[in-house]
Amino acid sequence: MAALREMLRGSYRILAAAGNPFVARPGAVSSVLTTLRYQSSQSTSFQPTYVPETSLSRPPWPEIKLPDSAEEAKHHAVVIQKVNNLIAAGHYGRLFAVVHFACRQWKVTNEDLILIENHLSAECGDRIRLEKVLLVGGDDFTLIGKPLLGRDLVRVEATIIEKTESWPKISMTFWKRHRFQRKKVTIRPQTVLRINTIEVAPCLL
Repeated sequence: MAALREMLRGSYRILAAAGNPFVARPGAVSSVLTTLRYQSSQSTSFQPTYVPETSLSRPPWPEIKLPDSAEEAKHHAVVIQKVNNLIAAGHYGRLFAVVHFACRQWKVTNEDLILIENHLSAECGDRIRLEKVLLVGGDDFTLIGKPLLGRDLVRVEATIIEKTESWPKISMTFWKRHRFQRKKVTIRPQTVLRINTIEVAPCLL
């Protein structure tokens, strides 16, 4: 804008020296500058434009409508009632469970054998309870914990039937041309468990 102002002033001096009656009128340069400023402000104002709808105008996934809280509570009550009826009638089939024991997760059912590479203080023939139950299910329903199911909701019991040791694991370290070799034998304790029962509470709520 400063360069334009200097250019107009130079043109005004030239025309005034030539005797032009238009530029001899006082305030002509200021009126021209005011007109130019107005036009520039009008040209730089925001002009609303039409944006066509494309694949990037909205997310590619469909909109998810959350269910009503009242309807969800009603549906939850109906499901709980159906599961309670199945448990009361005993029509849930053979139960299975996912338990966390000895730093591992095991999917077990009745009369299963699991081998644990760990030592337990209980003796052979003792009956223990697996309290960390992540999941239990039958033919028509599945109960999932967040992360564990309550102790009053499910009960998984097992019997220790054998306490033994693993096969020797030999690790050899050899450094050629240095007369260096080391031999290490590793034997880990093992415990065999038999799953006796998987029971669920007669009423969920």
